[in-house]
Amino acid sequence: MSSSRDRVEDTYEAQNDQRLDELHSKIRTLRGVSPISPTHSCLLTKALQVTTDINNDVERQNLMLDDTGDRFNSFGASLSQSARRAGAAFGIGNGGLKTWRVALFVVGFFLAFLVVRKLFSLWSSSSGPTA
Repeated sequence: MSSSRDRVEDTYEAQNDQRLDELHSKIRTLRGVSPISPTHSCLLTKALQVTTDINNDVERQNLMLDDTGDRFNSFGASLSQSARRAGAAFGIGNGGLKTWRVALFVVGFFLAFLVVRKLFSLWSSSSGPTA
């Protein structure tokens, strides 16, 4: 799917380059053949410069978007690999019985938290100031 989009973008880019070359050619022809006033020549030069600047900006933005896309693809691959490693570490994946191990860790952590909280509340109430 992206290859067809790339071909369409390449076609548009080739058409833009061709039109830019045609514009350069027309300006050179107008400068050399017809008696154009310096004001008109200056306007044509500025128009050509603006067109060239737009083309250069589009090229820079396309490169930046390609680089960003490559970075996201790399991040996606890295994230997928990390998820596979985490699954292997917790025993998730092939063999559904290993999934119980994660559930037992969660329940055990919760029970340990309750016990520590209860011990802390008993300790803090017994070690309070005596009057």
